[in-house]
Amino acid sequence: MNLQGAFTAIVTPFKNGKLDFKKLMELVELQISAGIDGIVPVGTTGESPTLSMEEHIEVIENVVKAARGRCLVIAGTGANSTAEAVHLSITAKNAGADATLQVTPYYNKPTQEGLYRHFSEVADEVGLPVVLYNIPGRCGVPIAVETIARLSRNKLFVAVKEAGGSAERVSAILDACGMTVLSGDDALTLPMMSLGAKGVISVASNIVPAEVKKMVDLANANDFAGAMKLNRKLYPLFRDLFVETNPIPVKAAMAMMGMIEEEYRLPLCEMSPKNRDMLKKTLKACGMI
Repeated sequence: MNLQGAFTAIVTPFKNGKLDFKKLMELVELQISAGIDGIVPVGTTGESPTLSMEEHIEVIENVVKAARGRCLVIAGTGANSTAEAVHLSITAKNAGADATLQVTPYYNKPTQEGLYRHFSEVADEVGLPVVLYNIPGRCGVPIAVETIARLSRNKLFVAVKEAGGSAERVSAILDACGMTVLSGDDALTLPMMSLGAKGVISVASNIVPAEVKKMVDLANANDFAGAMKLNRKLYPLFRDLFVETNPIPVKAAMAMMGMIEEEYRLPLCEMSPKNRDMLKKTLKACGMI
């Protein structure tokens, strides 16, 4: 699998505390109509930690059903229990997902050898392509470049989503093994692509899918002047969508735009009034509300 382009880490819409599958299907259709390359359900942005196992599986099944093969579906099926990650990944495979996104196990902070064994077992037991997800700020431990290089010998490992805040990691990974790198941070997408990354798993594309897709396509076509122009336009949005913990700001923005109900599950809650006002001003300045 050759992964490149713009992939949306889609939100999970709620209504009166329950999953809103009708709205989820509408959001998938909006993404596909905008030309997005793929959708990533139940990742961090999809509030996977507060979904039950049954809900987690239902979201994946519904996204695959809505996509109908028109774009890739990379299912978030990572866990800090290897057995749970294998189980979720098998259900995603049975549902028709194209690949899985495997986050670094959180809280238990495994060693690099433990990470290698964890990811290898998921890949070997399930047989789906795997996108590694490096986000040490949430998980407490990074996937070392050496571990990525070691995993890259297994052809099921097709890419790594880099959300560690360092563009330099792109160069280090490409130097070590050449595995495809996707940005996990909207604001770093263009800097990372200038170093060889092939795209982004984006939060901002929940609300501006066509613009994020265009910026990535321009960069992949080596039109960095055109991509930079779009990046400058979108930067205030990239910045303010992370003014509080993701996905709080993007859900607030989508609610302001009339796309979803603004609902979260504790421990996530509404934005502070100050940050909400700042986000609203940015959306107005960008002509989105």
